[in-house]
Amino acid sequence: MSETGNAWAKVQLARHPKRPTAKTALKALAPDFLELKGDRFYANDDAIIGGIGTVGGIVMTIIAEEKGTTLEEKIQNHFGMPHPEGYRKVMRLVRQAEKFHRPVLFLIDTPGAYPGVEAEARGQAEAIASSLRLLFSVKTPLIAAVLSEGGSGGALAIGIADYLLMFENATYSILSPEGFAAILYKDASLAKDVAQNMKLTAQDLYGYGIIDEIISEPGGGWHLDNAGPLRKLEESVIREARKLMLLDSQTLLDKRQAKFRRHGIYHEENS
Repeated sequence: MSETGNAWAKVQLARHPKRPTAKTALKALAPDFLELKGDRFYANDDAIIGGIGTVGGIVMTIIAEEKGTTLEEKIQNHFGMPHPEGYRKVMRLVRQAEKFHRPVLFLIDTPGAYPGVEAEARGQAEAIASSLRLLFSVKTPLIAAVLSEGGSGGALAIGIADYLLMFENATYSILSPEGFAAILYKDASLAKDVAQNMKLTAQDLYGYGIIDEIISEPGGGWHLDNAGPLRKLEESVIREARKLMLLDSQTLLDKRQAKFRRHGIYHEENS
């Protein structure tokens, strides 16, 4: 298989209709999960599920992007594309976690933030920016895992973390390959051809130091074995949470900010 084909194959696996959603991961990781709804400003956004659960004996705040499984759920959840109230719910729960010294686990799975007029009217860009700002300053451990699709600011708004994992066939990028092709080449049908250039696979991002760990999947994708990858995810989350909980708040913040500053380091070479 060509490199281009390999990247596009991973995009297809990340979008597989039978691929588990965040609810499957939540049920496996924290059977006692208690959902906390609403942003206390406007409404509850079903595209983001948030609450409290116990993972390996550690009480955590867990926040997940949920696409839904049935057609009705997908429509209700806007196919996993959060509105501003979803990100404001995130901020409410993260501040609560900081108050009670709970680690936060983010489960990322979205093609992007909802692009509709009503979302923009309610401050979509501001909500995403405020979430980013908060996550860089909150004094509690943050762990994030990209389960399937991690698209644009919709994913990055809950992707600022002290430790970032990705499932083997997940993708994480500035926008979809279709959007990338449409903007650069005015032709969304070139998505398959541009996928490799986007460096959106877990293997690409691990090589660049953007993510910290890859959770392996069965050869045909996560949908062929729900339990195996989730056991690996649970082990990693417990291990890293225990490490991060040992750090004082200032060390935690210094390490987080230094980590993301390294992402912007580059070198120019004269041809």
